[in-house]
Amino acid sequence: MAKAAFVKKRIILTSKLGLELKKKLVKCYVWSVTLYGAETWTLRKKEQKYLESFEMWCWRRIEKIRWTDRVTNEEVLRRVNEQRNILQAITRRKANWLGHIMRRNGLLSVIIEGQVEGKRGLGRRLIQITDDLKQGKKMKFHELK
Repeated sequence: MAKAAFVKKRIILTSKLGLELKKKLVKCYVWSVTLYGAETWTLRKKEQKYLESFEMWCWRRIEKIRWTDRVTNEEVLRRVNEQRNILQAITRRKANWLGHIMRRNGLLSVIIEGQVEGKRGLGRRLIQITDDLKQGKKMKFHELK
């Protein structure tokens, strides 16, 4: 859906507008579609790779760099004067959303904290929403909360 949003605005995003204006348009029109509902996603390595590659795809299209050109991702980021920040944006949104949920006393906060009683089935432990926020840091849940 995000690629479709980019293609709809392709004429504007690949025109002779200034680079800063193009970047603002991408962040407004394309990233809003891309990151819709990202607060509740549980990202695995595969999804993280897809998101990072989509981010680079957008910057390459803005700079009109073909896939056959031998331009590294670092060079593309240097040309557009950006950093890889789509995963940081998702993490920031998740943290804000979890903070909002944890301040309330409701069913959703009970579920996220894992206080639901009942039998747990056999198999691998499910990836929780909080696992993404704790990913790089060795935090316990109470520290995160």
